[in-house]
Amino acid sequence: MAEADDHSIWQYAKSNEFVLVSQDADFADIATLFGPPPKLIWLRCGNQPNEAIEWLLRNHAGAITAFEEDETAACLQIY
Repeated sequence: MAEADDHSIWQYAKSNEFVLVSQDADFADIATLFGPPPKLIWLRCGNQPNEAIEWLLRNHAGAITAFEEDETAACLQIY
């Protein structure tokens, strides 16, 4: 998937019932245009070490769970 374009990644996530986690604004545009599935967690924190990303995701676990359960939600922005 490292060489795949955004559309291919989106379709793969949709086919496999994945939630995408990305810093790429292009995925936010796709989520707005097509809606779920898949869902997108859009990280708005800039480039950070893995430990910082892990902390961010764990710190927002409640919001992520609620987002996943909301069938109409397409994109969750995390700062």
